[in-house]
Amino acid sequence: MRRKASFMAAIAVVALALAPALAEARRGGGFSSGSRGTRTYQAPPPTTTAPGGATQMQRTQTAPPAATAGAATAGTAAAGAAAARTGMRGGLMGGLLGAGLFGMILGAGLFGGIGGFASILGLLLQVALIGGVIWLVMRMIRGRREATAGGPPNAYARDMQSGGNPRPMMGGAMGAPRGPMAAAAAPEVATAPLQIAEADYQEFERNLHAVNEAWTRQDLEALRRLSTPEMTNYFANDLKDLRARGWTNATSGTRLLAGDLSEAWQENGQHFATVAMRYSIVDVTTDATGKVVEGHPSEPQVVTELLTYTRFPGEAWRLSAIQQTG
Repeated sequence: MRRKASFMAAIAVVALALAPALAEARRGGGFSSGSRGTRTYQAPPPTTTAPGGATQMQRTQTAPPAATAGAATAGTAAAGAAAARTGMRGGLMGGLLGAGLFGMILGAGLFGGIGGFASILGLLLQVALIGGVIWLVMRMIRGRREATAGGPPNAYARDMQSGGNPRPMMGGAMGAPRGPMAAAAAPEVATAPLQIAEADYQEFERNLHAVNEAWTRQDLEALRRLSTPEMTNYFANDLKDLRARGWTNATSGTRLLAGDLSEAWQENGQHFATVAMRYSIVDVTTDATGKVVEGHPSEPQVVTELLTYTRFPGEAWRLSAIQQTG
């Protein structure tokens, strides 16, 4: 019975270890990855094809807005300070109680009689004085920080609290500066609506087919032409992980079933378009022996994703982000 329980536990451990690997096998790793310019941290508007919207980016090289990063840093610092204060108080009281218990063990009573009680009382008075000084210093520091860190709240946080969603082809995106984060929020980057023509939709569909085919061939040169350097880097790492496991992922028979525009805009002379696509695809992963570990070699599955494409005027559209549906 014990051997059977150990065997079942081992199976559970292996299953848990392989679960992420199975989820990461198909193109894009099943993650929401990439960048959408200054709207990377904004949820794209839902569409008829993807009414549930998209999940947040799990892999992106775009730095978060300064206001958001500053708030997170301030929250972490406050939590650390509170933990430090709690630890100091807990350590002091623990030391006092420990000393009392030690005195009981030696037969001197909880605090060693009258003399011990006087010593403890004097110690408490000293601690109260020191604590008062520390409290005054911390209050002064906190007041200076609040005076320095004042400013308008993050625009995206306000939108989330009010329950509003950005509408398609509207401006008002938030800034996403790169490099070291400043203490104050960076100015918003001006955006403008972008018209998407029928030829653009046809190019999006061709890119969908071409990226899946290049992924199956493990053709990084083709993926570099079809996607941004960031997305190419994710593809390369995902292929490397598959090879490390001795697995091969292949897709075929991509067929677009439905698609519509979520939003399109331009910023700093660069065009962006996020499109919801529902398509069928044969997606199968095999191990070194040819055994199927995920998917089916002939039965298609239906996938819905929000794909963001980007270009500079006069250039071809390239895949900039893949987001899974919510």
